[in-house]
Amino acid sequence: MENNSRRRVVLAGNILLDVVKRIDVWPVQGHLATILGQQRACGGSVCNSGVFLKTLDPSIEVCACGKVGADEYGAWLRAFLDGKGLDVSRVRETDAAPTSYTDVMSVAATGERTFFHARGANALFTPDDIDLDALGCDLFHLGYLLLLDGLDAADPEYGTVAARLLHDVQARGIPTSLDLVSEQSDRFARIVRPALKYCDYLVVNEFEGEQATGISCRDASGKVSAEALRRIAEALLALGVRRSVTLHCPDMGVTLTAEGEFAAVESLKLPPGWIKGAVGAGDAFCAGMLYSLVTGLPLADGLALAAACAAANLAAPDSVSGALPLAETRALIDRFHR
Repeated sequence: MENNSRRRVVLAGNILLDVVKRIDVWPVQGHLATILGQQRACGGSVCNSGVFLKTLDPSIEVCACGKVGADEYGAWLRAFLDGKGLDVSRVRETDAAPTSYTDVMSVAATGERTFFHARGANALFTPDDIDLDALGCDLFHLGYLLLLDGLDAADPEYGTVAARLLHDVQARGIPTSLDLVSEQSDRFARIVRPALKYCDYLVVNEFEGEQATGISCRDASGKVSAEALRRIAEALLALGVRRSVTLHCPDMGVTLTAEGEFAAVESLKLPPGWIKGAVGAGDAFCAGMLYSLVTGLPLADGLALAAACAAANLAAPDSVSGALPLAETRALIDRFHR
């Protein structure tokens, strides 16, 4: 049975605007392409996971915490999140940088997308923007490391500023959870590992797990396997994650707890034509896991719900339009269970 007595989650970190521009062709350098239309959509961990979590269960108080510019994009994002029921009182404004945004160029005929990202105000987000004593939440979720310059910066005592922040949150009796960005780089050891020591729950994809540990997620046949994902989870727990590690990929999700409890759940079998876009699918999965953590779902049930959230996300072209209430999300499990 779900424990509904504690229902407040703070999501901190990346807040950005996706400006999706539909173009007729991808041009040769120096040539012209025609913009056929454009639309705005929210993006980033705070927006994507926050909207999915709030839509799943409106009774959960979902608080957004981050930084935007004092500009039109920032005002649009604050109004959008407020309209979705999120508390935006902890979203700070700055005149020192514009709101973070991504120009997404989508070729009309193929759907192929190319991204041009401006780090903007997200790079200036630091612990000074958070009133830790006023958090009063049951879970503090931070995403994404490797894309938050102010938090990824070095700290002489804790390794990184993010690690210090998570330590200070835990010191107030608040569990912490963490998500990363999929970056092909050598920064994982320097930036991610210090934060793991002050992370209660880690929710990442298989690539990020590989990068953080150096362990392959594939078996001898070259396929992602639950056993290989478990080895990655064991290594992440050994690096300091305190309570549980969840890894997800297109085929499955797995969770391993510090006590050794393990569960693996296959992704839903979606029919042809279901997938309209994959932007934010990992954030939707994460929202399902955050729900399971604050309501006390058993591991397998939490993974199944997270998989259903990801499936709902895939049915829409942007990151949040596919979000569904809890009952409708759970209905996808019965409908598309393998």
